[in-house]
Amino acid sequence: MARPDGRRPDQLRPVTLTRGWSTHPEGSVLVEFGDTRVLCTASVTEGVPRWRKGSGLGWVTAEYAMLPRATNTRSDRESVKGRVGGRTHEISRLIGRSLRASIDLKALGENSIVLDCDVLQADGGTRTAAITGAYVALHDAVTWLAERKALAGKPEKVMHRSVAAISVGVISGEPRLDLNYAEDVAAEVDMNVVCTGAGEFVEVQGTGEAGVFAREQLDALLDLAVAGCVELAEAQRKALS
Repeated sequence: MARPDGRRPDQLRPVTLTRGWSTHPEGSVLVEFGDTRVLCTASVTEGVPRWRKGSGLGWVTAEYAMLPRATNTRSDRESVKGRVGGRTHEISRLIGRSLRASIDLKALGENSIVLDCDVLQADGGTRTAAITGAYVALHDAVTWLAERKALAGKPEKVMHRSVAAISVGVISGEPRLDLNYAEDVAAEVDMNVVCTGAGEFVEVQGTGEAGVFAREQLDALLDLAVAGCVELAEAQRKALS
């Protein structure tokens, strides 16, 4: 069965990482996975949350949001609703966990970096695009701190591994990489995988949307995801070079 956009099963959508997209943050990246576009900004503040003071460790956290018309129909802003939805909260925590895997918090020193990931246009894979772009924004924020000699450790020790994420799934029995929205809603198995640039796993989220899946399918999906994350790590490296 052909993919909606004609890609091979193991092919990423076109990926673009545009640094410095926003003027004011210490790091900013517009990340595009095909028609999915997410603005990732990194904001630095001196000091850490009260529960972390005196530890010598820094802190990295994230917030995720989707603009009202990022999808086919308008959704209300969560600020108007008066509460953050469960999906938004879960994705924010995923992004924060993933990016903390890339950074030595002791070398960061008692500085805080908040990553804001705002979905401008959604066509599947918004959380994986957010993680991939936020890594580059975080890298630029750490560079900003290094230029001001505000780090506790050597700059090269702070960002000690790269992190990227990609979606995989099974559609009509076929494992596929980097699902767009049309594929995501039809997937029998849906999975989001966060990997380091060396192919090590940070987090795996997977579910059988329409039944169960076999170990062989899981292995095939993980192999696809690792290969995709290695490609994304190269895109990050090129964007930062």
